[in-house]
Amino acid sequence: MNLLISAAVASVLLCGCSGSAQQPLKKVAEVPLPDAVNRFDYQSIDQGTGRLYLSHMGSGKLIVFDTKTNQIIANLPGYKTVTGVLAVPEEGKFYGSAAGTHEVVVADLKTNSVLARVAGADFPDGIAYAPKERRIFVSDESGGIELVIDARTNKALGKIELGGEAGNSHFDPVTGKIWVAIQTRNEMVSIDPAAMKISGRHPLPGSDHPHGWSSLNGIAFISCEGNNKLLVTDLRTMKVFQSVNVTEGPDVLAVDEGLRRLYVGCEGGAVDVFQIETSGRIKPLGKFSAPAAHTVAVDQKTHRVYIALKNIGGKPELWVLEPTK
Repeated sequence: MNLLISAAVASVLLCGCSGSAQQPLKKVAEVPLPDAVNRFDYQSIDQGTGRLYLSHMGSGKLIVFDTKTNQIIANLPGYKTVTGVLAVPEEGKFYGSAAGTHEVVVADLKTNSVLARVAGADFPDGIAYAPKERRIFVSDESGGIELVIDARTNKALGKIELGGEAGNSHFDPVTGKIWVAIQTRNEMVSIDPAAMKISGRHPLPGSDHPHGWSSLNGIAFISCEGNNKLLVTDLRTMKVFQSVNVTEGPDVLAVDEGLRRLYVGCEGGAVDVFQIETSGRIKPLGKFSAPAAHTVAVDQKTHRVYIALKNIGGKPELWVLEPTK
């Protein structure tokens, strides 16, 4: 059953614990989320429709949120221990990593109906899409492999042995490769999406358990859970040219390409905010306080930032934020 929450209810103005004129973000809405107090994982926005997909990992459901109206339009069951989620408008589909059933769920963007369930990963996590090859790449965190799926047929094409515990996967348009953080080896692996083979292994000096990452113009920003560092790395040369301290427990990152802002969700209780300079180096803008702020997403059109929080006064909430000047 669809869950509707009016914009009037959702739009709670900035207040109290998270409101400060000195913070780099301001809260513009608080949206109550369904189900119990438990962990959220990744988020993904379809920029065409404005739909935000939230993986409610602990509840085993995928929440579909309309960012234009601040309404929850669906709360989808059948995604046990859902971790990664990715909307792919080019294919008219979205993908959810149902780690609890060791499969990737493929669903229709328009109807939310499940099209296929693809087995082959022990603990599927991050999801990436290679547009030229029309292939989906899914990191298997505990299985140490990358599962490859044909986006046209929804069939598994094979597995790529990574040699270690896989963190998040992304496609980088500058290098044309899929990149995976290998957290137990403190390295990044590049994959040729056409050949479905590893094209390079690259150590990350100064890293400890790299997991989440994002990129802009071929520059990668890699969060390291083991030592609370954020590494800035050129994917063309694999040179780590900057390392900064962040709040404890950094994981999911999001980049606002237009404003050149980087947001780092940290379990320690903040979203750390950075300005990305033209050189690729980052400058800290401050921290936005939020309890167990593990996951973050950004709308490239409106520049609004979304953080799903598992426990606000005994209930899960989605906070809608806007950047301050």
